[in-house]
Amino acid sequence: MEWAEKLNQSMNYIEEHLTDEIDYEQLGRIACCSTYHYQRMFTYMAGITLAEYIRRRKMSLAAVDLQGGNAKIIDIAEKYGYRSPTAFNRAFQSFHGIAPSSVKDAGVSVKSFSPIMFRIAVKGATEMNYRIETKEAFRIIGISAPLDKEIENNFMVVPKMWQDAAENGTIQKLAGMMDTPPMGLFGVSACNDQEQ
Repeated sequence: MEWAEKLNQSMNYIEEHLTDEIDYEQLGRIACCSTYHYQRMFTYMAGITLAEYIRRRKMSLAAVDLQGGNAKIIDIAEKYGYRSPTAFNRAFQSFHGIAPSSVKDAGVSVKSFSPIMFRIAVKGATEMNYRIETKEAFRIIGISAPLDKEIENNFMVVPKMWQDAAENGTIQKLAGMMDTPPMGLFGVSACNDQEQ
């Protein structure tokens, strides 16, 4: 399973660089795909975005650092790439539910988020009936929004676009224009790796 090995190599890269700047393009190179597709694939397989995974790993290690020594919070914040103690405090509290200054208090528990390791199991015991149909060209009408190369940003853009379309009546207008198959509302996206 060469592909799973490449994914695990990318996870090792993340672990080795949790106190540095993590180069998303390098992750794509390790996994032999674009940065965009790496992030999409990661989110699909891990169930969380790449940025959230990295944040959780950093906060797990930060708690260990704070519990195990006399390091100052500001030094731990800087170690994990936070430019201000306030931003670190906010991220730490969001993950652990307590302030970093409370880590050593008696009876306080913190969370640990283990590194991800990919194992791919291929199963194909289910048969599927299908047919291929040839259709004449058809027209799609709708609304559009530019998508970002960083996939995490699109998790805000796309739902907001659909929400706005529902609230301002656009979806109802589009539904009323349907008169030939394929009928329905579709989410269509096109991507390329070219800078625009």
